[in-house]
Amino acid sequence: MPSASDNTFAPGPTPSTVRSADGKVLAAPEGWILLQPGDAALTRRVKAAGAHWGVQEKKGRKVFSRGVWAAATTIERIRGELAAERATEGYAKRKAADARRREEAQAGYVEDFRAAVLRFLAFHASHTDLAGRLACAVAEHATPVGSGTVARTRRIPVEQRAEAAVIAWLRHRTTAYDSMKIPRIKGKRREVRRMLARRSQELLGRYRRGEPVGHECPLKKALEGA
Repeated sequence: MPSASDNTFAPGPTPSTVRSADGKVLAAPEGWILLQPGDAALTRRVKAAGAHWGVQEKKGRKVFSRGVWAAATTIERIRGELAAERATEGYAKRKAADARRREEAQAGYVEDFRAAVLRFLAFHASHTDLAGRLACAVAEHATPVGSGTVARTRRIPVEQRAEAAVIAWLRHRTTAYDSMKIPRIKGKRREVRRMLARRSQELLGRYRRGEPVGHECPLKKALEGA
């Protein structure tokens, strides 16, 4: 059996096997079962309880958990302990308090992100109302928890997240990007995105300079649709 420091595997060729980093196919030990992902607390406790195999699958740049192999007796014991804890009044109160904190934190982040979008837009005073509507639309689209958008990453400053979110929103709402037939050539999609980003920046520039913009403007049309 692999050591505790070497217990992360890829899915194997059959449901009861895993594949190690060096390509070896291993069968799950007798008496072990696969705990499916979904209950983070249960998974953490099972991992902390002793021997286990974590199963992860890489798809593109993302890594997805496919569960944890461990002794069935260990999983069932911890599952029962958790069920008993979760049935108490104290647990219910803690969950409610945690939910309130998350909601407050999310509301605060949405407002901070909307303000960052407004700073990036920097529209002329004559377009203040439209800037506010655009900032709200971008924040509403980009900030939901679990959305996977650039607004949810912490790897870059919020100013860069705001800029990227605006450009992405404009790409999908004011251009034909979603219906484009882009050749499957390496770098071609990135090239198209750069070209559309330049057009979006030019469009934003008109609003920053305070130029009069008619109702045929794709940004105005997009916001009317939103």
